[in-house]
Amino acid sequence: MGWFLRSKENIEEDKPKEMPDGLWTKCPSCGEIIFKKQLEENYFTCPKCGHHYRIGVLEYINIILDDATFEEFNSNITSGDPLNFFDSKPYLERIEQSRNSTGFNEALITGLGKVEGIEVAAGFMCFAFIGGSMGSAVGEKFYRLAKLSLNKKLPLVVVCASGGARMQEAALSLMQMAKTSAILTELAEASIPYITILTDPTTGGVTASFGMLGDITIAEPGALIGFAGPRVIEQTIKKKLPPNFQRAEFLLEKGFVDIVVPRKELKQTLSILLKWFQN
Repeated sequence: MGWFLRSKENIEEDKPKEMPDGLWTKCPSCGEIIFKKQLEENYFTCPKCGHHYRIGVLEYINIILDDATFEEFNSNITSGDPLNFFDSKPYLERIEQSRNSTGFNEALITGLGKVEGIEVAAGFMCFAFIGGSMGSAVGEKFYRLAKLSLNKKLPLVVVCASGGARMQEAALSLMQMAKTSAILTELAEASIPYITILTDPTTGGVTASFGMLGDITIAEPGALIGFAGPRVIEQTIKKKLPPNFQRAEFLLEKGFVDIVVPRKELKQTLSILLKWFQN
């Protein structure tokens, strides 16, 4: 998020010469200057153009679930380093840095919670944790969450935000696509609803597996959703892509998602869908 810094020529004489850091932000879409408190009260969306800022796991928990109902589990599951992988730094060091910066042990946080009184098994992906990438630990946590949903016969709701499979685990991360898809087949056979919420961005192996396998697929406005990114596709096919290619509204038009829901309406929409499935 880029913070707004005033320049002298734009300040009127009756206004303060300086503003405390962090009180204002500039919308990257329309350029509107927004008071931080106003942004938070508007679910971290621009009040003028509706641009959805990227937010974290705790914000989504507060927006979607009833107050103080989320109970996290399997937080002790973490990734190993089977390949002793090293790029610009050791893989284990990268994991440790992500743990320290996010406060989470992995890129998927799982637990139980309630949506307007309806109990659900819920998962939230953390894009700040190595780009929300899916490694073996994320696959295992998703599997256990879905298994709990199956055993307790609870609806499964997952908020997706990911750059794809985690390259540091190579084929082990790709195997999670099959693992997560297989357990979702069991949920489908047991007629247990699975709802996905695709946020910006949801790409790669997550899109190619559990991200797009929901009974209902919801997307936030403007979210980037796809497998390979637009730039990679353009370089491959040597053609210019259509406007808003891979954005939520484009995918809705093409039938890849079921509904595009503004963030402030997510909880109400989820509640309506869950009650419909109950009936």
